[in-house]
Amino acid sequence: MANDYYAVLGVSRDASADEIKRAYRRLARELHPDVNDDPNTQERFKEVAAAYEVLSDPDKRQMFDMGADPRAPRGGGGPGPGAGFGFDFTDIMDAFFGGQQRGPRTRTRRGQDALVRVEVQLQEAVFGAERELQLETAVRCPTCDGSCCAPGTSPLICDICNGRGSVQVMQRSLLGQVMTARQCSQCQGYGQTLPTPCAECSGEGRVLARRNVKVRIVAGVDTGTRIQLSGQAEAGPGGGPNGDLYVEVIVLPHEVFERHGGDLHARLKVPMTAAALGTTLELDTLDGLREVTLDSGTQSGQTVRIAGLGVPPLHGRGRGDIVVHIEVETPTRLEGKQRELMEEIARLRGEESVAPKLAPVVEPNKIFTKIKDVLTGR
Repeated sequence: MANDYYAVLGVSRDASADEIKRAYRRLARELHPDVNDDPNTQERFKEVAAAYEVLSDPDKRQMFDMGADPRAPRGGGGPGPGAGFGFDFTDIMDAFFGGQQRGPRTRTRRGQDALVRVEVQLQEAVFGAERELQLETAVRCPTCDGSCCAPGTSPLICDICNGRGSVQVMQRSLLGQVMTARQCSQCQGYGQTLPTPCAECSGEGRVLARRNVKVRIVAGVDTGTRIQLSGQAEAGPGGGPNGDLYVEVIVLPHEVFERHGGDLHARLKVPMTAAALGTTLELDTLDGLREVTLDSGTQSGQTVRIAGLGVPPLHGRGRGDIVVHIEVETPTRLEGKQRELMEEIARLRGEESVAPKLAPVVEPNKIFTKIKDVLTGR
């Protein structure tokens, strides 16, 4: 077996630990028997594993740099520790799966995020509001304060794994003896045991409870807007930090106004006489009563804008407009004097008989198609 472990891995003698690990991963992917079925690669793979075993250990590497081989037989009594094919199998797992965190697990973990939906009125979306939400979620255990232990007690180092969270097991395989690491069955990988778990939370460090959370509805929100409340979701196990609460806004339909971006649209029905003569009306807006002036001769389909009474942008200044769509009402019944006066108006305007004029009907969504056809020459 080759003695120059640096040459085996193809790295320089001053290579860093990361460079040595990357070289080993690359060679292990090429030479592992499960990947390469060439019989000649087994010995080469053993050389690579032995070289990595020495160079990845600072003490063994220092010994090798001083001229000694830490894997050489000792005192004629057979191979020393790690000789042959008795390397740690977790190094192979690192090579193929990108490395795993070694050491005991932690009981302290961050709580999960949560999402709740809140329905708001249009007025609240325009001006903003404050809501108080009642949540049923995990909170830190008031008895043990997240320590998972009964008051007056503390965790103990596991006497099986000595706090490592895992135990080493030697197994035989077609490749020889392989050392594998398994989770300690006594401490479940935590490296510590709870001699007296907290009775209230059963050693979880958190309990289920109801609590109130205040959320500020920012002016300008729309359906689908999410508001993040950091640290307001469930508490983490083992006294871990809380997750984040996300509040998704749903704006309820309004009986008068329909929102389109920053503008509020409404329909106004006016009598035929008011449209013909012109008038000034008071409209009830979200900001109170406002006057709207209709010019004489106003037609159905025309719009009137009331500036600055719409919805503000979520992040910005100003507000949109209120867009009033005019609908002129034609009387359905004329009796007595009303009919006589209407006939007189028709006579004065020369409209006793009407010559029909037909025009093509263009659907609104086809207007842009016609413009596009003109621009493209179709």
